[in-house]
Amino acid sequence: MHPSGYWITRWLFERGVALTYLIAFVCVVNQFIPLLGERGLLPVPAFVRRIRFRNSPSFFFYLPNDRAFRICGWAGVALSAVALSGIADAHWWSSALIWALLWALYISFVNVGQTFYAFGWESILLETGFFAIFAGSSHTPPQFIVICIWRWILFRVMFGAGLIKLRGDPCWKKLTCLDYHFETQPIPNGLSWRFHWLPSWAHKSGVLFNHVVELVVPFGYFAPQPVANIAGLLTILFQIILMLSGNLSWLNLVTIVLAIPTLDGRLLRHIAPIATPPLHAPGPVQQMIVLTVAAVVVAMSIKPVLNMVSAGQIMNFSYNPLHLVGTYGAFGGITRARYEIVVEGTAGPSPAASAWKEYEFRGKPGNPFRRGPQIAPYHLRLDWLMWFAAMRPDEVPLWFARFVTKLLEGDQATLSLLKKNPFPDTPPRYVRALFYEYRFTTPAERRASGKWWDRTLVATYIQPTALRAIRPEYEAIRR
Repeated sequence: MHPSGYWITRWLFERGVALTYLIAFVCVVNQFIPLLGERGLLPVPAFVRRIRFRNSPSFFFYLPNDRAFRICGWAGVALSAVALSGIADAHWWSSALIWALLWALYISFVNVGQTFYAFGWESILLETGFFAIFAGSSHTPPQFIVICIWRWILFRVMFGAGLIKLRGDPCWKKLTCLDYHFETQPIPNGLSWRFHWLPSWAHKSGVLFNHVVELVVPFGYFAPQPVANIAGLLTILFQIILMLSGNLSWLNLVTIVLAIPTLDGRLLRHIAPIATPPLHAPGPVQQMIVLTVAAVVVAMSIKPVLNMVSAGQIMNFSYNPLHLVGTYGAFGGITRARYEIVVEGTAGPSPAASAWKEYEFRGKPGNPFRRGPQIAPYHLRLDWLMWFAAMRPDEVPLWFARFVTKLLEGDQATLSLLKKNPFPDTPPRYVRALFYEYRFTTPAERRASGKWWDRTLVATYIQPTALRAIRPEYEAIRR
């Protein structure tokens, strides 16, 4: 098909990238300062003193303060809205400028975000957003080389995920991974319980469908139409099922956006009947820039390709601090049991004879009677880190120790990350953390008790702690 047939494809793709950026920057505005601000759990000012700019380039090496975080966060929200509106698409240079600013702002947050930003979808968004810089204006047809670059990102996301599963947990080959996944995934949603109790044949069929979509379908992204259309639609269908079954941040959304470049205008006009304006060919400068970018992508793809064919494949790794042309993958291993860290506080004079009240998080399981909320494509960073922390109960992360301190201080910024603060008037005297095993209730148990979860106490994660007992260590951490 002639590149002009992909005009609406580019139009929808850019709107999708802008929407994903908007969600990411809203997360920044709501969560970055409590997590990483000057008084956050892992303060950026301390981080930039320990690392070189060239290893993790960011605006915040020069302005590591809360005011800069706020300004840049809201600037990202505003620029995302501009990109979403398409106002800047009239000229290739204005379009490129908006996408470049969005990428530069977001990578500045990611590169100082430490463990709270160490997720594969951060790099996927950054790489996708970077190559949106070369999309061109609304008055030129998209250059097909750019379409292929976007498809190449999608290929690495999907095929990398398929390979890591085959090389990882044996349950993927035994077709049994979905017997556990819906229950043990990071943040189950309201439908996860129902997906978990589907019959065994449905779980096995789901794993088979996963293998087909991740290992076979990606090769269709580069095939002639209508094969590419079919491959893209299957990928979108797969991602929608994943969105219905759990909360995986914007991973599914950005993958759907990346699948749009596989679809041509003849198909998309049935979905979005938008008229194509008069088009003229991109100028020689634009064409030369795109050819140069394509050559760079080919050279940078050597390491990801070697990684994919390697028996020691790694997933979600960036080979450069710009997060370009990386390697991706997800759920190479599936946990068989779900463990949760439950944080409690008490205002009583002593831990032994006190009534303990539980802190409720926005997304992660806590109260057994609470139905899993729908969070995605929004990303709850603290809740995700709590899921990772529960995998290693013998290691208490630094950020968690800081979190306990903030609860004892009654820090409002930290409390804003939670759904419910059981101590609205004065902070608790003691905080403790308990380690539970959670499992979905059976349908019969659900009808009888009304509970979505059944939980069993396994151990104490952190003993009852008072602020005076940890303040010296806390002050040392701040320094």
